[in-house]
Amino acid sequence: MTIPGLYPDGTWDIPTRLNMAAQCLAHPSHALAIVDVTGDARRDISFGDLGLMVDGLARTLLNRVAPGDRVGVLLSQSPWCAAAHLAIWKIGAISVPLFKLFKHDALASRCGDAGVSLVLTDAEGAALLGGLAEPLMADQVGIDGDPVAFADTGPEDPAVLIYTSGTTGTPKGALHGHRVLTGHLPGVAISHDHLGQVGDCLWTPADWAWIGGLFDVLMPGLALGVPVVAARMAKFSPEGCADVIARGGVRNVFFPPTALRMLKAADVALPGLRSVASGGEPLGAEMLNWGRDAFGLDINEFYGQTECNMVASSCGVDFPALAGCIGKPVPGHDVAVIDEAGQTTTDEGDVAVRRGSASMMLRYWNRPDETAAKFRGDWMITGDRGIWEGDYLRFVGREDDVITSAGYRIGPAEIEDCLMMHPGVATVGVVGKPDALRTEVVKAYVVRKAGADVEGQELQDWVKGRLASYSYPREVAFLDALPMTVTGKVIRNELKAMAVAEGTA
Repeated sequence: MTIPGLYPDGTWDIPTRLNMAAQCLAHPSHALAIVDVTGDARRDISFGDLGLMVDGLARTLLNRVAPGDRVGVLLSQSPWCAAAHLAIWKIGAISVPLFKLFKHDALASRCGDAGVSLVLTDAEGAALLGGLAEPLMADQVGIDGDPVAFADTGPEDPAVLIYTSGTTGTPKGALHGHRVLTGHLPGVAISHDHLGQVGDCLWTPADWAWIGGLFDVLMPGLALGVPVVAARMAKFSPEGCADVIARGGVRNVFFPPTALRMLKAADVALPGLRSVASGGEPLGAEMLNWGRDAFGLDINEFYGQTECNMVASSCGVDFPALAGCIGKPVPGHDVAVIDEAGQTTTDEGDVAVRRGSASMMLRYWNRPDETAAKFRGDWMITGDRGIWEGDYLRFVGREDDVITSAGYRIGPAEIEDCLMMHPGVATVGVVGKPDALRTEVVKAYVVRKAGADVEGQELQDWVKGRLASYSYPREVAFLDALPMTVTGKVIRNELKAMAVAEGTA
C-alpha cells in the first residue's frame, strides 16, 4: 500500500520548493475540509471556504509582517485557527501556537523568547494577552479580495515554532521547516490503519496549540483531504466526547492517554470508530485489552516528540500490538537504540533518530548549545530509554525517570499503567526515592477516585501480583492532585523533587 509522504522505495517525497499552506489547500474547492461542531449547530467548511479565510488573513498580514517574522496563534479548535496557521505559512512567516489555558507568565515567556509582536486571536485571547503582543481578531477580517500568492519557500525554510510542554526543564522552542508536515504523513496514516479510506473523518480532544493536535491531526488531515472535526470542549468529558463523535461523523480519533483513562473510568464504549491512535505516554496490556472491548479495534500507539514526531507506530491492520511496546519504526525514519558512544545496541539504551527525518526540527530557537547537545553524531537523542523486542520498540522511560533499585533498572511507565487499572486509582505518578541500601526505591504518588478508600498495602499487593517482584512500589503516598503539564502529562521531576526531599529529610 502506498504510504503518503514517501516514494515507493521508502525515501522522502519532498520537492525542492514546498509551502505547507499550498500542501494543505491543494484539493477541490467543494471538498469538505473542516466540520465545526462547537455549540449546537454543525457547520461544514469546504476547502474553498477555508481558502477564502486564509487569503483574508494573508492580505491583512502582508501589511503587518515580513517573511520570517514570528506570529502567534492564540485560538482554540476552530476553522479560524486552521486558517491562521495556513495564512502565516502562505506569506512565508513563522507561526507560534499558543494555548488558551496558559497564564500570563507562560504566554509572556513564549512571546518574549520568540519575538512575537502580533497574535492572531479572538476576544477571549486578546484579554489573555493583556498587552504582551498586539492582538489581531482573526474572525473579523474581510474575506473578499484578490487571492494571495504562496511564498516561494523550500522544505528547510522555517514555518512553525512549537514550544515543548516542559516536562523536563524550561519549555524550548523547536523550529520546524515546511517539510515537517510531510514528515508526519507516514506515521499519521499508519497509526490510523492507513488513513484516507472512504468515509474517514479525524478528531482529537487535544488542543491544536500542541504538536499532537496540530500535526498529528489537523494539518495531516487537510493535506490528505480527510475532513477534520473542530470542537471546542471547555473540559474533556466522556459524554461530551461521545457527542462530538456522533455529531461530527468521526471515524478516526487520536486520544491522549489521559483521555483514554477517563473513558475507561467512566466505562464509556465508543463503537463505530475505524481507528483509534494514542501517543504521549505508553499504555500497557490492560488498557489495550480494554480498548478492544470499548472500540472493537486495536488502539495504535505511536511515538515521537516535539523535536521529531511520529517516528514509531503500531498499525493493527498490518501487525499485532505487543503489550508494553510502542510499535515499529515508521518508514522514512531511521530509529535506533544507541549507547553512550553513539553505537547501535540490542541492550537498553537511548532512543535516537538519525538526521534526515522530515519531521525533525531545524534547531532550538536561540539555543545553539542545547541544539548541539541534542545530537550524538548523526543521531538526535530523544531523552527516552528503550530496548528492542525483535523489531518492536519498547519504551522504558525518560532518561531521568528510570529508577535504579538493588541493581535493577525500572521504568515507571509499566508500574503506573498497572496501578491505573486498580478500580480505586484516578491517576498516579511513579518515581525513584533515594535509599541508602537499594540506591533508590520505587515510590508511587496516587490520587484516589472519589469515594475510594484504597490504601497503600492493597496497591503494593496489586502490583506484586502483576509485575516483577522487584518493581512494586515500596512506598505509596496519596495526594489530592498530581503536578501536570497543560497537555495532561505528569511532571515527574516535581514528584522526584518531593521524593528526594523526603529521602534526605
